[in-house]
Amino acid sequence: MSEVLRAKEVDLLYGETPAVRKAEISLRRGEVAAITGQSGSGKSSLLYCLAGVLPVARGEVRFEGRSLGELDDEELSELRRERFGFVFQYGELLPELTVEENTALPLRLAGRRKKEALDAASEVLERLGLADLRQRRPSQVSGGQSQRVAVARALVHKPAVVFADEPTGSLDSANATAVLEEFLTLARSQGTAVVLVTHDSQVAARADSRYTMCDGTLTAQMREVS
Repeated sequence: MSEVLRAKEVDLLYGETPAVRKAEISLRRGEVAAITGQSGSGKSSLLYCLAGVLPVARGEVRFEGRSLGELDDEELSELRRERFGFVFQYGELLPELTVEENTALPLRLAGRRKKEALDAASEVLERLGLADLRQRRPSQVSGGQSQRVAVARALVHKPAVVFADEPTGSLDSANATAVLEEFLTLARSQGTAVVLVTHDSQVAARADSRYTMCDGTLTAQMREVS
C-alpha cells in the first residue's frame, strides 16, 4: 500500500506553550491508525495539524507527497473538502437537512449535481443500514443512528483520509462497537486511511497501528501494516 500522509518532526505551539513535540507518523491507504492518551495530552491538536486545520510551528505534514505548508488557504479548503473526511464525537449534523441531505453534503460542496450526490448518499446509507431513515431529520433519529450518518457523510465522497476525533465517545458500548465496526469496514473497503483519536483502548485495539500521546509527545506502540 502506498503512503498517503506523513508528519515529520511536527511541533505545535499555543503561544509559547508546546502542544505537540516532534511528532512523526505515516499512514498508508486503507490503514487505520489510532492515537490514544489522556485528555489534554495533545491528541486532537495533532489530528488538526495532520488535517491542515492548525498550522505547524516546525516540521511538516505531507499529503500524497506535497507539504501542506506549501498550500494557500483556498487549496487547503479544497483539500479538506474533497480529499479529507471528518467524524466528530457528537456527529454535528445540520438540523435543517434530512439524513440523506446531510450525507450528501460533501458532494454538494464539491459541486456535484444534486441527484448524483443524493444517489451516492443513498448508497452509503444503505450499506450502513440506514436506508429507512433517509428522509428523517437529525432530531428524529437516535444517538447511534446519528453517528452512523456522520460516518456516512465522512465517507460518501471516498476521501483519501478520514480524521476521527473520539467518534464513539458519546455512545454506549453496544452502539460504539457497532458504529466503529461499520466505520472501519467501509473505510478499509474503499481504501480510505483513518486517523482515529480515542481514549478507549478497546477502540484503539481495532487499528492497524497504534500510538500514544503524553504531554505532546507521540510514541508508536504497534504497526501491523507491511
